[in-house]
Amino acid sequence: MPDPQPVRALISVEALTRNARSAAGVADVRRDAFGHGLALCAPVLTASGLGLLGDGDSSEGEVVDPIQLWGLPGGSGVPVMSLHGSVLSTKILRAGEGVSYGYTFRAAVDTRVALVSGGYAQGIVREVGNRVQVGVAGTTAPIVGRVAMDACVIDIGDLEVACGDEVVFFGDPAAGEPGLAAWTEATGLTGAEIVSLAGARSRRRGVR
Repeated sequence: MPDPQPVRALISVEALTRNARSAAGVADVRRDAFGHGLALCAPVLTASGLGLLGDGDSSEGEVVDPIQLWGLPGGSGVPVMSLHGSVLSTKILRAGEGVSYGYTFRAAVDTRVALVSGGYAQGIVREVGNRVQVGVAGTTAPIVGRVAMDACVIDIGDLEVACGDEVVFFGDPAAGEPGLAAWTEATGLTGAEIVSLAGARSRRRGVR
């Protein structure tokens, strides 16, 4: 059984390379490359032939649309960031029992819930509680109740879920992962705002 891990922002070098090679001009890498990590992304972008527009720089050339470059909702680029947590514990929740602050969710029937690493301190914004699904055990499960500072709760029902199992908050829908579009709809934030926040507050790692 894997050990629980902190929230991780995985940055797909392959996706970023694909998006960058379909563009021309200057890549906007302000705000630490929109939370993707400037040190990680800059070599990929320059190797793909793009210039860089950093904080305090003036633009010299056409700036690539950040929505396309980072694969955000509204564009056709491949999502570069996926956000991951892990299961900390599971328990039975009886009908009528609630979870998290204020009990904004109460179980309609007996079910099982899992406590997951990742709360608003790690960029899991509070507004997604009771409104979005995460990926777990090869399917999806809803976040229920209010998002806490360092954790949230998901309703896993009869899924085979154990402590340490990976949870995908958002990623690439083409790979079967929940998409960021549901987060923008639930929160009113833009995709750029969400990934900038999540990337800055989680552990980033480049992956192929």
